[in-house]
Amino acid sequence: MDIKLLGSLSAETGGVSIVPTASKPRQILALLAVCANQVLPVPTLMEEIWGADMPRSAPTTLQTYILQLRRRIAAALGPDSPVGSKDVLVTRYGGYLLGIDPEAVDVHVYDRLVAESRTAADAGDAAAVARLCRRALALWRGPALVDVQTGPTLEVELVRLEESRLGVLERRIDAELQLGMHSHLLAELRALTVRHPLHEGLHAQFMIALYRSGRQWQALETYQALRGRLVDELGVDPSPRLQRLHRTVLGGDPALDHTGGHRGPALGLFAG
Repeated sequence: MDIKLLGSLSAETGGVSIVPTASKPRQILALLAVCANQVLPVPTLMEEIWGADMPRSAPTTLQTYILQLRRRIAAALGPDSPVGSKDVLVTRYGGYLLGIDPEAVDVHVYDRLVAESRTAADAGDAAAVARLCRRALALWRGPALVDVQTGPTLEVELVRLEESRLGVLERRIDAELQLGMHSHLLAELRALTVRHPLHEGLHAQFMIALYRSGRQWQALETYQALRGRLVDELGVDPSPRLQRLHRTVLGGDPALDHTGGHRGPALGLFAG
C-alpha cells in the first residue's frame, strides 16, 4: 500500500485506489494512515468525524464507514491476495488499526528524514543536512490533506506538519549557507520573506545571504523593514539575536563571511 497525505489524499494498493469519495470515510482513512500501526480508539475516531455534535447513531455509522473502507481494500487486493482486508484494517479491542509498513506513508517517511537531518546537524555535517532536508521537502505536493475534512486530531497533525515544514526549510537554508550557496539562495529567500513578513529566522538568513553577496546595504534595509513591521503590527522590537546580527552586519564583522563550511556565530541562530 502507498499512501500520500502531504498534498491531496492518495492511497493505492497494486495501483488501485482505495480512497473513498465520501468525506467522512476519507477522513477516517487519513487519520488511520497518520497513526499507522497504532490502535485508534472508537471514541477518538468518532470525535474526529463528528466533534461535539455526535449523533446517537455514531457507533453504527462508524462501523459502516470501516466496512466501506475494507471493501475498497479487498477490491484493490484482489481475490488471490495472501492477506485480507481485515488483516490491513484491523479490529482491536476498543478500536481499529491500519497495519501497514510506515515507510508506505509519506508523512512517516518525512518524519524519518527530518529526524535524520537533526542528527546530521548535531554532527556538523552540513552537506548531509541539506540533502536530507531537500528529500523531506520534496515529498510535499501542496498543503497537507488539502482535500480532506479535518476534525480535532487531524487539525493538530496539520499544524504540526506545517510548522515542521517551515523549520525544515530553515534548516536546509542554514546548511546551504554554511556550504557557501548564498548567491543561489537570494531569490528564494526574497520570496520567503515576502510570504512570511514577520518571520525573523528567514529574514536573518536573507540578511546573511545578502551580506555575503556583497549587498551589505540591502541586508541593513531588510532589517529596518522587518523592524518597522514588528513595531507597527505587534508593538515589539526585533529579538536580541536579530539585533546582534544587525550590529554584526553593520560593523562588517568577518565572522559573517563564508569560511569553507565553518559555522560562524551568526548561523544557526534561527534555524528550525
